[in-house]
Amino acid sequence: MKYYEVEILDGKTREKLCFLDKVEPNATVAEIKNLFHKNHPQWYPARQSLRLDPKGKSLKDEDILQNLPVGTTATIYFRDLGAQISWVTVFLTEYAGPLLIYLLFYFRVPFIYGRKYDFTSSKYSVVHLACICHSFHYIKRLLETLFVHRFSHGTMPLRNIFKNCTYYWGFAAWMAYYINHPLYTPPAYGHEQVKLALILFLFCQVGNFSIHIALRNLRPAGSKTRKIPYPTKNPFTWLFLFISCPNYTYEVGSWIGFAIMTQCLPVALFSLVGFIQMTIWAKGKHRSYLKEFRDYPPLRSPIIPFLL
Repeated sequence: MKYYEVEILDGKTREKLCFLDKVEPNATVAEIKNLFHKNHPQWYPARQSLRLDPKGKSLKDEDILQNLPVGTTATIYFRDLGAQISWVTVFLTEYAGPLLIYLLFYFRVPFIYGRKYDFTSSKYSVVHLACICHSFHYIKRLLETLFVHRFSHGTMPLRNIFKNCTYYWGFAAWMAYYINHPLYTPPAYGHEQVKLALILFLFCQVGNFSIHIALRNLRPAGSKTRKIPYPTKNPFTWLFLFISCPNYTYEVGSWIGFAIMTQCLPVALFSLVGFIQMTIWAKGKHRSYLKEFRDYPPLRSPIIPFLL
């Protein structure tokens, strides 16, 4: 058997960090990361980015050494990705926070609105309905994280969790403060406005869940295989005919429904910021689909049919 020699250099300084002798040709990048980790325990595999060029793209864990454009003596460059945290932990933290924070304002715990309002409840039914919808949304997200989502990447940089939690937790506190405020006034068009908004909210929640199930079914457990998502027998997935990321479309629709229901400016701003961010994500995924699949449906747009 022909063995490989793998030299790992620091991607910034070009300093030699490790030399691996007699590496099997069918070894994967993940296995090379494990060998490197034995020499440098401070850099566990999830922190490592291995590249053939210092400024190139990271190699995939499933890439096989003998299939890479290298000789029997391979030079690989290492970059430290920093401390990592699992995506499951990130999502659970992001979503549990808004759920609990909103309930603190809903139950009017002390030191929020003043002593005479401690543990009192609003006289408006829309306030109670809004709490149910908000809680339902984040409980759904938590359950999907635990039982539905399959992540192509196991971890993300630890520093990102602080940014993400500031966004989710901060907006949850801001909107909850006004919706549950003793001086809150109900929507201008009364129960009809609330009913229509509730229908939109629930419709989009079911749609979002349907898309997540469809995406889960595309990827077997433990696999990182990517496939083109197509509509299924579930009518909520028919948006795949025109959109690459209908889960984001439904998510934005849910928050628009919640904003109409509560007629609350912070909710509207949260919907707008979320739409901008999800549009960026959707465009990135759309470009990735087009690059990876030559037969990708040409009629699809990233998030809004025929527009965006």
